[in-house]
Amino acid sequence: MAIRVLVVDDQYLVRHALMALLNAAPGIEPVGEASDGERAVALVADLGPDVVLMDIKMPVMDGLSATRRILAMRPETQVVVLTTFDIPEYVYTALTEGAAGFIMKDTPPDRIIAAVRTVAIGEMLISPAITLRLIQTYAQRHRVELQANTRLPELTPRETEILRLLGTGSTNEGIANQLAISEATVKTHVKHTMRKLNLTTRAQAVVAAYESGLVVPGSAAHGG
Repeated sequence: MAIRVLVVDDQYLVRHALMALLNAAPGIEPVGEASDGERAVALVADLGPDVVLMDIKMPVMDGLSATRRILAMRPETQVVVLTTFDIPEYVYTALTEGAAGFIMKDTPPDRIIAAVRTVAIGEMLISPAITLRLIQTYAQRHRVELQANTRLPELTPRETEILRLLGTGSTNEGIANQLAISEATVKTHVKHTMRKLNLTTRAQAVVAAYESGLVVPGSAAHGG
């Protein structure tokens, strides 16, 4: 079954280029486009896409607000924030709102297609060093006020270790190799950990690991 994608950007040329790129990719079906966040929310309700490529700076409703509303309405939809703004606050807010990843508009076309395929299977776009550095910087800056809200005492020692490894950008395979357990067991632990912390995406788990102090700047494995 094709991965159904909605493109959201206020620039016609960007939307047109992304739609053409997605149309040419096997196994991907662009199902619609929107020029502002409000229209994006409405289209997600009507079309139920698997993935949304979401701009940040738009009229009527910005991409961060639209992401929040979309994921509250349809949490199974994966949102990839696609923007020219590599500002730590944007990255941090997008991921805490539930976005599955954050990539730049100058990302090569093949990487954009790979991003769509990655989030469609439940993985996250958190491995690139630049994204992790931005999260490290912003989470560390706000750790004092945020740490009190982190509910790590609810986690078992194994789940705490899983969260720490998620925070380094490790994949399920990487975690399985490091802990000498099966990938199926890793998936079970990840599911339990995220449920206990009321998280909906692996990207949010990365943010939680930094906020809690489980991962500190410089310790990330960058997707190992």
